[in-house]
Amino acid sequence: LLGRRRQLIGMLVMEKNRLGVARKEVKRSLKQNIEWLEQQLKQTDQDLGSALRECGIWREKVEWLESVPGIGRVTALTLLASLPELGTLNRREISSLAGLAPFNRDSGGWSGKRGCYGGRAIARGALYMATLVGVRYNPVLKVFYQRLRATGKPAKVALVACMRKLLTIINSMIRHRQSWSPRLIQVA
Repeated sequence: LLGRRRQLIGMLVMEKNRLGVARKEVKRSLKQNIEWLEQQLKQTDQDLGSALRECGIWREKVEWLESVPGIGRVTALTLLASLPELGTLNRREISSLAGLAPFNRDSGGWSGKRGCYGGRAIARGALYMATLVGVRYNPVLKVFYQRLRATGKPAKVALVACMRKLLTIINSMIRHRQSWSPRLIQVA
């Protein structure tokens, strides 16, 4: 259902972009397609809600994740579906699995830049959007981001560090079966 939801959103964006540059004869057809896609998206969201109500384990985990400032229902579901290992791995393993672990590019005496790559792109995308909101409204991420920026880190580097911190926090939350609390930072 989450995969289908992503497909519908992609098609909806494409049709809306086409509507802006379409000729008059085509606009009616595009509007009908947009209306149909919006109905399908609404139905898919309802199906996701009913599937969530039927599965107690997922419902509990989604509630814990939704308690984090910056994470909503779709983000929580996306993270659980794309990273089912949440709560079972340590912070380094889960970061690597999501593609947020920095790898070096060294050779002999030469030291290159560190970078993140690989991992699960869908989970990384969901974490990116949650972190964008989190650095504004999540008090822990906000302070961490501002501290990194004050020390001279580029914005994207600071944001990726916040993504990794958020992933570590939610991994710890799932492991310890508890909702968001700023004191979890000491546990994570």
